[in-house]
Amino acid sequence: MAYKVKDVSLAEKGRLLIDWAERHMPVLMKIRERFIKDKPLEGVKISASLHVTKETAVLVRTLVAGGATVTLVPSNPLSTQDEVAAALAEEGVHVYAWKGMNEREYYNAIGFAISQEPVVTMDDGADLTVTLHKLALGVKSSETNYALETAGDRDFAKLISGVYGGTEETTTGVIRLRAMAKEGTLRYPIIAVNDSYTKYLFDNRYGTGQSTWDGILRATNILVAGKIVVVAGYGWVGRGIAMRAKGLGARRVIVTEVNPVRALEAVFDGFEVMPMSEAAEVGDIFITATGDINAITLDHILKMRDGAVLANAGHFNVEIDVAGLERVAAEKRRIRDYVVEYRLPNGKRVYLLAEGRLVNLVAAEGHPSEVMDMSFSNQALAAEYIVRNRGKLQLGVHKLPDELDMEVARLKLETMGIRIDQLTEEQRRYITSWGGLGT
Repeated sequence: MAYKVKDVSLAEKGRLLIDWAERHMPVLMKIRERFIKDKPLEGVKISASLHVTKETAVLVRTLVAGGATVTLVPSNPLSTQDEVAAALAEEGVHVYAWKGMNEREYYNAIGFAISQEPVVTMDDGADLTVTLHKLALGVKSSETNYALETAGDRDFAKLISGVYGGTEETTTGVIRLRAMAKEGTLRYPIIAVNDSYTKYLFDNRYGTGQSTWDGILRATNILVAGKIVVVAGYGWVGRGIAMRAKGLGARRVIVTEVNPVRALEAVFDGFEVMPMSEAAEVGDIFITATGDINAITLDHILKMRDGAVLANAGHFNVEIDVAGLERVAAEKRRIRDYVVEYRLPNGKRVYLLAEGRLVNLVAAEGHPSEVMDMSFSNQALAAEYIVRNRGKLQLGVHKLPDELDMEVARLKLETMGIRIDQLTEEQRRYITSWGGLGT
């Protein structure tokens, strides 16, 4: 089986979407030009668990241009753009993805990616890497059972020993992989693409900040101006969401945090800070961006005002207690695509968006291509770095070298027509010496 998609006849529309993304991803296209000449990934098998979007397709085309054989599966059951999956399948990419997968189908896809016996893995949330490790270590779960249905009977310990390395795209995935490294279960080195400046300062803040609101507005068409917005978590994603809420005219923007430094930063950035138990009583729109479980509990939900809207911008659908909401709801009905109304025992109604999953990718198209240009340029360079340093990287989670990060920033500025100053030789000597400083 070369691919499994919803409808391969959607390919033409998918190609148009990919072409649009390519026009807005000039850095990755410059990298592709070099990859076509140098073929740094010749003969390399890459399995990627990423959101199957038009921007991801530009990355996949670039990896293929570099000589790689690519298998692409989703990193979220609801984020796949079926037209894009069809287009890539027609181009010979091993795609196993469609929008609306159930849990079994999703982990069948992960198993399919493993069955291709990759030497480089790419992840967004670490499901592929974690599942491969569980299979290699003999850990049994429903997820591994589903993965085995498509991965087949093979020596997973031998397979994992042949992996050069992997990449991880998002904060949640990096947290999981660092936990594995700390426990000593990680079997191959990981490049934390999320830790690159040209990723998290832009993708997390400006990309998620804009696309989260894009998803909320497409799903609800509500007016943000005049509303009270509550943002759970003030990492780079939370910063971006709060910034955009203010720009959209929110009457108040409240941040909830557990980290005192981030809470203090939110205060200095001009936002209110309070516990969620207090914010729950006054908010109109609630958005989670913590990367942790139960940022909004059932107790919080029961305190909310009639008509409160709940959305999640974290990778996994664990930040809002959806199970608790389902358990106590007196009535449930779908009002719009991606909007479910729950009537609580107290008579109030709350509205859950996108089933509590990533609202920007379920109800909208994810980040704008311009910001994914940098993130996926880092992914392409990370794959090349792993192959070039095969056998040299220590086990653990590593940052992409700063010089590659700076190269992405330089290329982005260049494609935007922006020039910057350069250090003179005198200035370079001054800041790299100690004897003359202060004189």
